[in-house]
Amino acid sequence: MRLWARLLRRRLPTSLWGRALLIIVLPIALMQVAVTWAFFEAHWETVTARLSEGLAGDVAWAVDSYLDDPSPAHLAEITEQAQIMQLSVALREGSTLPTRDRPAFFVALDRSLDRALSVRLDPQPFWFDTTRYPNHVEIQVQVDAGVLRFIAPRERAFATRGHIFILWLGGATVLLTAIAILFIRNQVRAIERLADAAEAFGRGEDDVAFKPHGAREVRQAALAFLDMRERIQRHIDQRTALLASVSHDLRTPLTRLKLELALADPSSSIQAMSNDLSEMEHMIDEYLAFAQGEAGEVAEAIRVEDLCEAVALNAQRAGAEVTLDLEPGLTITGRANGLRRALANLVDNAASHGRTVQISSRTVSDAVLEIVVEDDGPGLSPDLYEEAFKPFSRLDEARNQNRKGVGLGLAIARDIARAHGGDVELSGSDLGGLRAALCLPRQRRVDQP
Repeated sequence: MRLWARLLRRRLPTSLWGRALLIIVLPIALMQVAVTWAFFEAHWETVTARLSEGLAGDVAWAVDSYLDDPSPAHLAEITEQAQIMQLSVALREGSTLPTRDRPAFFVALDRSLDRALSVRLDPQPFWFDTTRYPNHVEIQVQVDAGVLRFIAPRERAFATRGHIFILWLGGATVLLTAIAILFIRNQVRAIERLADAAEAFGRGEDDVAFKPHGAREVRQAALAFLDMRERIQRHIDQRTALLASVSHDLRTPLTRLKLELALADPSSSIQAMSNDLSEMEHMIDEYLAFAQGEAGEVAEAIRVEDLCEAVALNAQRAGAEVTLDLEPGLTITGRANGLRRALANLVDNAASHGRTVQISSRTVSDAVLEIVVEDDGPGLSPDLYEEAFKPFSRLDEARNQNRKGVGLGLAIARDIARAHGGDVELSGSDLGGLRAALCLPRQRRVDQP
């Protein structure tokens, strides 16, 4: 039972659209099948049986009358009387019954007529055909002089209006299914719009055109989402304002200290204090970059080639050896400064641990692309991959991320990637060092310049 349940769940549609359609269409189909079966079982076959018995009775009367007096004059009288019953009678002298049967498409028709003729004509041999003529039924009965051939309208043997009922039933089913599809599609579209708006907000995009739509419950969920989006945006704005104030308050005394050190007489202690001050300023910049993220930046279309080339050029100016292997024509929608910061952090991390850095881009699937940064440094143990993304974490001595800065580079890169609907994944590089893959949602290709 559990096996059948699992197999059934695998075959069922996974989307709300498919399941809602199944909930509506399946009961309609089952109801129509039940109604059709009940109609044929309780009405159509009963009426057909009565009609077949009536036709078989008329044929039996004509055969019995002919056998009582097989003269041509009596046969003419039988033929004349049979015409009143919509029955054509003819004698084929010296003929025998055909040996080849032509079964009807609906076997129940032949079975009903065969049963009625067998009861009425016993023991006279007979043969009938319901397929040769579209609107008539042919019956042949063996007599001593040959074969009595009867032609009767089809409606005398069968209930011929059953297909009209099936046609109306099928038309009603199609109409009800079409109406159900229209209504279900309209409700599912409202949920899809809500999901798209939530996904866009997760990437930092503001869908101003989104409005609550659909059923009452869906509109309530949409209103709750709008309230949540407003609260989160208000929190981000407050945090940004606070960080801007903190940045100004911290940088002012730092600037005064730097000025005083610049005016002081050169000495080893002054140089040490200047170095400490520069390191403090670098640490404050990293703290603010990690906390501030990408607040206030507007999403736009970005060419991956331009992004990688700009980051590589800055790294080369700083003394790093960087090579590029880029797939042309890729573009993404995101915040340029944030993505540039994320990629620059990955490149700086690679350059600080290896001599050579390689940046490559490729299409992973129809929905995802990768920007990969690799180095030929000492690498990192696989069990420390996730640890490397934690802020201020201390890694093994072979690749100590904190030898420069405060250890926020990878944390910032992953935070920015996830804000764009992607992620950063670490693995071993073919160059011998670390491979950092910046995975992002893929957009359309752009024309080559």
